Amino acid sequence: MGLVTSTEMFKKAYEGHYAIGAFNVNNMEIIQGITEAATMEKAPVILQVSKGARAYAKHVYLVKLVEAALLDAQESGVDLPIVLHLDHGPDFETCKACIDGGFTSVMIDGSHLPYEENVALTKKVVDYAHDHGVVVEGELGRLAGIEDDVKVSDEDSSYTKPEEVCDFVGRTGVDSLAIAIGTSHGAYKFKPGQDPKLRIDILEEVEKKLPGFPIVLHGASSVIPEFVEEINKYGGKMDNAIGIPESELRKAAEHAVCKINIDSDLRLAMTAAIRKYMAENPSHFDPRQYLAPARAAIEGMVEHKILEVLGCAGKA
Repeated sequence: MGLVTSTEMFKKAYEGHYAIGAFNVNNMEIIQGITEAATMEKAPVILQVSKGARAYAKHVYLVKLVEAALLDAQESGVDLPIVLHLDHGPDFETCKACIDGGFTSVMIDGSHLPYEENVALTKKVVDYAHDHGVVVEGELGRLAGIEDDVKVSDEDSSYTKPEEVCDFVGRTGVDSLAIAIGTSHGAYKFKPGQDPKLRIDILEEVEKKLPGFPIVLHGASSVIPEFVEEINKYGGKMDNAIGIPESELRKAAEHAVCKINIDSDLRLAMTAAIRKYMAENPSHFDPRQYLAPARAAIEGMVEHKILEVLGCAGKA
């Protein structure tokens, strides 16, 4: 099996009340850690690339690494469904480059634009993508936080308005929709003392208006405390890093949420493992020595997400 679109993947996830993990990738070790966990658990997976990741690793390297991951899974006897997705496409040109360059899914993020401009930009991307057999994710509502070039203050963030979703989906033709129900980008999603909760009521309203339609959650890392503690223990400074409780994410997956984006937890797992290794082995300087435990940490974290949060083990 080559790269696939998310169409069939989301249909099964919606009907089965589980979600697919969409993990951000930047280099070989991250891709290997994710796909080895997915292969082990026979779980479909979305590997997503941000504008920043394309600039860092280059488009062609990332595509070829993902193709290698497919071959590696096949050699293990698993026909692993992988979607290669553009995360937070900032403009038509970036989306077009990814569509032309082998991606099977793109997101166009027009959420910062006035509503009618968001509709027009999203439809332009959808028309081009669908002509090339590629699916499109749009976004309504704005998440607070920072992820690569996406920076939104608390004051500028806004929940998705359920009354807009039918019009938006109908006029643009998007295949899935990212909504804002209380998640946020980055590792500092909530302040100490807050009770982190998702607006499941908004999700339920959207679900009623768009029955059977796949919904996406961005900014859905749980900021796993053990990684934060490890980073701080070995010289880091990540005080008050708080994420979305995994119980809230599992609840969302049992509704219409078919795709859950995870980025910060990957960064935390990798950074914690590297900091620990370097502190315990100060004389070592071979990157393979500290990247191997970093890759293993990512694999373990992704396996945990598949089993305990997403519910997609055995669905490949």
